[in-house]
Amino acid sequence: MRNFTFYNPTRIHFGEGQIKALAKEIPAGSRVLVTHGGGSIFNNGVWEQVEQALQGYHLSRFGGIEPNPQFATLVRAVEQLKAEQCDFILAVGGGSVIDGSKFIAMAACHDGDPLQLLTGTRATRALPLGCVLTLAATGSESNPGGVVSHAALKAKLPFSNPLLFPRFAVLDPRTTFSLPPRQIGNGVVDAFVHTIEQYLTYPADAPLQDRYAEGLLLTLIEEGPKALANPEDYAVRANLMWCATQALNGLIGCGVPQDWATHLIGHELTALHGLDHAQTLAILLPAVLAERREAKRAKLLQYADRVWQIGAGDEDARIDAAIARTVEFFESMGVPTRLAAYQLGQEVIDPVVAQLSAHRMVALGEHRDIDPQTSARILTRAL
Repeated sequence: MRNFTFYNPTRIHFGEGQIKALAKEIPAGSRVLVTHGGGSIFNNGVWEQVEQALQGYHLSRFGGIEPNPQFATLVRAVEQLKAEQCDFILAVGGGSVIDGSKFIAMAACHDGDPLQLLTGTRATRALPLGCVLTLAATGSESNPGGVVSHAALKAKLPFSNPLLFPRFAVLDPRTTFSLPPRQIGNGVVDAFVHTIEQYLTYPADAPLQDRYAEGLLLTLIEEGPKALANPEDYAVRANLMWCATQALNGLIGCGVPQDWATHLIGHELTALHGLDHAQTLAILLPAVLAERREAKRAKLLQYADRVWQIGAGDEDARIDAAIARTVEFFESMGVPTRLAAYQLGQEVIDPVVAQLSAHRMVALGEHRDIDPQTSARILTRAL
């Protein structure tokens, strides 16, 4: 196991009715910018609970944060925050709203062009923020990172800073009951791939992290289809919500190599073609595993055995079967695994590879040896 430093200060309030904890978490007298996406929080009772919990606070609401939060939208939110003199941010939504709110938190304290914060300038100050999670997927509710899209640059720009850990996160599984099947499937795939990219690399003598990751994968496989079949099963939605948080709160990645190639190539697909983030992950992960089967052989065999109970046959057959079962699982969650399913073909490969090169994503993977030519082969496998 490698050396590591683990730090996660986010306080979690988990369970039904926990939105009432907001008043204990946000200092009295705070002027709160409440950020959200579309109108679902007004239809499912979440906004009513937030308002009730924060009676007596000054609330300024900013809505319309996109599923891939756009830089221009977030700049408008910063302007509103400053005009209203808000000093605390409450994100009410899924990972995109939380990611966008993290950017708002640091941009509000930055004196220069806020784009600098996405292109190399490190924030030294940020406003405090908390969140009410309504979509279990990204884990952004308890980590310090995010991704912002920039339409003019045709780029998804990641960032991370310890200042951006949410002070708290409210996780009430009932807030996810009204999600459509597409978002349920996307959320499960997102959490699954987050786990895979910290687990399916090469052995690092970290059996606890391995078994923790395998437990998350097995739970997602068991509970994901149940959520599609019965969206209002509280126990199922609670398990999925907790899995998604645990998949990217830093714990399973302690002391082990990680491979984020699937995510980084996927960002370019989203930026150029507008696919949902999880859709790109479902397309690319099987292709990455197939392309990198030799470098990942030992862990692929472990994955086949421990997650899919595939222990018989020669090694190559077991690896093939494990990748096939992964594809079947994603498809069962309603998330296609081929570019062709989105009417995309060979023509996307060169522009995506060019964007990867432009964004200096030319040495990806746990061995930093996925170059542009390898990325092109991965995309070809995903056709």
